[in-house]
Amino acid sequence: MLFLRLSFRDTLRRLPQVILGLVVFGIGISLLICAQLGNAPWDVFHQGVAQVLGVKIGSVIIGVGLLLLLLFVPLREPIGVGALLNAVLIGVTADTFLALVDTPATLWGRIAMTLAAPVVVGLGTGLYIGGGLGPGPRDGLMTGISTRGFAVWKVRTVLEASVLLCGILLGGRFGWGTVWFVVAVGPCVQWFLRRFVRPYGVASGLATHPGTS
Repeated sequence: MLFLRLSFRDTLRRLPQVILGLVVFGIGISLLICAQLGNAPWDVFHQGVAQVLGVKIGSVIIGVGLLLLLLFVPLREPIGVGALLNAVLIGVTADTFLALVDTPATLWGRIAMTLAAPVVVGLGTGLYIGGGLGPGPRDGLMTGISTRGFAVWKVRTVLEASVLLCGILLGGRFGWGTVWFVVAVGPCVQWFLRRFVRPYGVASGLATHPGTS
């Protein structure tokens, strides 16, 4: 099943949780950007690709997202409204947050933002995937692989580390906050998924698969 099939009523019932989760996710990514102590691994990768191709990073983010959606087919991960909302709401939230919030004047404030970022991203991921409208392109890769018998935190950590390495090799910028995000985001995502994914949650089967435990 390539597309997630839900009734209009069921979609509306799940929509508030998904939207809330994506907004929280966007805030988590924004915390890392605002702190300026290292970008998230995917952003390091996007930046590296943009530099190599000589295009804007926004174009790379969209292009990579579309390519990752193609992987949903062999992974049998259905494409839902969540994937489309993911592409829009996270970016809008990040732009809004960064327009309203300045980088803290003190180092301790920047460190606090950096430390909080993977926790907030984990919360947002658990909320929006638990809403059951399907994961975004990058999270769908994680959930699709996880249902093959791997723990979510291990899959997430390997994916984040892999794209980070590729991004560094391509010339993307990183810092200690990037390393912290790689180490912490996988366990945070798994912890929150266990609390928000329900039997109706993710069509990929994360709700009952041992990979979420």
